[in-house]
Amino acid sequence: MGRAVLDMGGCQSNSSSDEEDVNVPKANRSLFKVKNNGLHLVLSPEVKPYLKDHFLSKRIIDVDLLTFSALPHGLDQQEWIATHTVSFFQNTNVLLSALSDFCSMTTCPTAKGPKNTLYEWTDDQSRKLKCVAPVYIDYAMCYIQELLTDERVFPTKTGLPFSPGFMFLIQKVFVLLFRTLAHMFSAHYQDIIAMELHPHLNTLFLHFITFSHTFRLLDPVETAPIDDLITVLTR
Repeated sequence: MGRAVLDMGGCQSNSSSDEEDVNVPKANRSLFKVKNNGLHLVLSPEVKPYLKDHFLSKRIIDVDLLTFSALPHGLDQQEWIATHTVSFFQNTNVLLSALSDFCSMTTCPTAKGPKNTLYEWTDDQSRKLKCVAPVYIDYAMCYIQELLTDERVFPTKTGLPFSPGFMFLIQKVFVLLFRTLAHMFSAHYQDIIAMELHPHLNTLFLHFITFSHTFRLLDPVETAPIDDLITVLTR
C-alpha cells in the first residue's frame, strides 16, 4: 500500500510498521450487528457492515450534494472551502462525542482504517507514534481546532486575506478528517447503527467526499482503502 506523509503535526499511513507501540494494550476487537434490538457477535473480520445497502442508503437529507458543494457564483473559493471545513469539523466532533464510550484503548488498540490501514502520528520532532485510536483522533482534532482558531490561517475579520499556505493546510485537515471518518466506518459502524446515527454519518461522509472531489482536497491514494464505500455512496 502507498504511503502518505504529512510533516509538522501530520500523520503517516501504511499497512504495517516496525515502530514500537506507544502505550498500546493488546485486546480482542469484537464486531457486532443489530438484530431484534440486540447486539450479536459477528465472528468473521471480513464483514463490512458499512456496505450493507439497508443501512448505507439512509440519509438525513435528500439533495444533490454535487450541486450543493459547487462554488456559488461570485463567492470567494477560499471562503467557501473554509466555511465547509469548519462545518465538517464540527459535525465530525458531534459523532465522535457519541462514540466516546465505544472507541477506547481496549476496543481500538491501534488507529486503523479500512483494509487494516494503520495511521501513525508524526509529531513536531518528526517522530512516528503508533497510537491507540482515541489518542490519534484526539491529536488530529486538536490540531485542526488550533488551525481553525488561528487568525493567520482562518481570518474572521472582513478584508483580511487567507495565508499563502491556506490550501496546503486545508488538504492536511481533510486528510485528518477523512481518517477519522474512515475509522468510524471500519471500526464503529455497528455502534453507529445501534445508536441510529448511521443516516448522519452516511450523509456527512458523502458530503465530505463530494466536496473533497470537487476541490481536489484528497489524494486518491489516501482514499483508496475505502473506495468500495465511496463507489457505493456516489453511484
